[in-house]
Amino acid sequence: MRIGPVMLPAVMFRRLWMMTVPCWLLLVSCQKETQVERANREKILLVGNSAEPKALDHQRVTGVIESKIISSLFEGLVGDDPENDDGAPPGAALSWEHNEDMTGWVFHLQPEGKWSDGTPVTAHDFVFSYHRLLHPEFAGPYAEMLYFLENAEAFNKSEITDFSKVGVKAVDDFTLELKLREPVPYLPSLTRHYSWFPVPRHVVLQHGKMTDRFTKWSVLPNLVGNGPFKLTEWRFHDFIEVKRNTHFWNAANVGLNGIRFYPIENPYTETRAFLSGQLHTTYQLPSDLIRTVKRDKPEFLRQEPYVGTTFIRLNTTRPGLSDPRVRQALSLTLDRDQICEHIMEGFFPAHSLTPKMGAYEPDQKLTFNPEKARALLAEAGYPDGKGFPVYSILIARPAARASAEAIQAMWSKHLNIRVNIQNRDWGSYISAQQSLNFDMASAGWIGDYLDPTTFLNLWTPGNGNNNTGWSDPKYEALLREAALKAEPAERLALFRQAESMLMDAQPILPISHYTRNYLLRPEVKGWHPLLLDNHPWDAIRIER
Repeated sequence: MRIGPVMLPAVMFRRLWMMTVPCWLLLVSCQKETQVERANREKILLVGNSAEPKALDHQRVTGVIESKIISSLFEGLVGDDPENDDGAPPGAALSWEHNEDMTGWVFHLQPEGKWSDGTPVTAHDFVFSYHRLLHPEFAGPYAEMLYFLENAEAFNKSEITDFSKVGVKAVDDFTLELKLREPVPYLPSLTRHYSWFPVPRHVVLQHGKMTDRFTKWSVLPNLVGNGPFKLTEWRFHDFIEVKRNTHFWNAANVGLNGIRFYPIENPYTETRAFLSGQLHTTYQLPSDLIRTVKRDKPEFLRQEPYVGTTFIRLNTTRPGLSDPRVRQALSLTLDRDQICEHIMEGFFPAHSLTPKMGAYEPDQKLTFNPEKARALLAEAGYPDGKGFPVYSILIARPAARASAEAIQAMWSKHLNIRVNIQNRDWGSYISAQQSLNFDMASAGWIGDYLDPTTFLNLWTPGNGNNNTGWSDPKYEALLREAALKAEPAERLALFRQAESMLMDAQPILPISHYTRNYLLRPEVKGWHPLLLDNHPWDAIRIER
């Protein structure tokens, strides 16, 4: 999933934080009851969620920010396990089975599964949902997640027009049959991603055609979901509140009465809110506050592995950036060790795109070599940076400025080129990249499931999350060949070869691998470390 920049500003925000904390504490000391204390009584979880979501129609978005809210409102065929990334508890499906080569799967839906308006959830809803996301007129940015279905890619690219040839079929109201283009042993994990979630056919069609992108079905009071909670309030740039869905098939075991998501973009503001009793958990913790919190409030600090990578996305259609020698020069002058040590505390320098994942570990391709970089830049026609265009690095939040400034300084020092920094709100930041209306962007990607393809499939032509203008038929051929390999070692070897090719081309410049640094109150129970950070909301409890 797409994630906004998380690197943190340094001195200015830290000083502001230190000056304003006493004011917050003074305010709290005058209150009879903090917001958290009241929420504890009411069993309402208060969550910092970084930014305002672009939308709650999960077939129109690609971000982590949106996913946190969406996963409270909707549920896929398979549920999330609160303690194990590889767990596969029942979700919208009660059970499932597959054929010998794992290209055919049958899911049996929950007989008591209902939308939050009481309408039964059926296999026809899933067929409708996959039809909608894959339809070329809808232009869903995450359509590629369904390409595992037989003929899904051909339908999405208008190579065929008959959707009945796509590998999804409602055998009856409660039996869904999926036919895949290749063996996919990790399909249950895939269906936990929101691109595989259903949309309510009966509500979508009340507000327009199936392929209409911007209708009112996914806003109050129209939105209905099949998840453990339902949308009850949305105050723009204030909070989004969801309350327990009494029609949820497992409603009796939902531990919370509701959740309130706060779009607090500044991580210092979010930290103040947490320490003053306004939040149960934060989206992140500024890296320069980690040591202070570890010393003074260790019971709140959480530092956990996270399957993700930060990078600079390049628009390879721009002059200069279209030359792989220039892109390699930019990469070779990034001192990733210094960035992680001084700005991104707790993160690890990236030596390729994909983090180590089980038996998969890519070749270490990324190094720091300014001398080689200057030679490549001169070879590309820009000796000592002369004549190189002045471009801008797009960031989504003030929190990304420190890392962008460090990169800006490194390129100035080692290549004598100048870049500007441009800050935009989350929605326009995403839109600019999707329309290739940008030069460079500070970005990141969190794995959607625990397989290298969650990173490597992004960079294929037409992928809604590519947004670089780069593609290579040889790269695509390696991915296709790997997908057909039954032997895991052979499959992973081909992925390594493909990733090596990607790192030679450098349409993106990986910087670091994530660690989740955040704050969590001890009364929140059922919240366990997870590599994908997909905490099932129905498993969370508040115990005072």
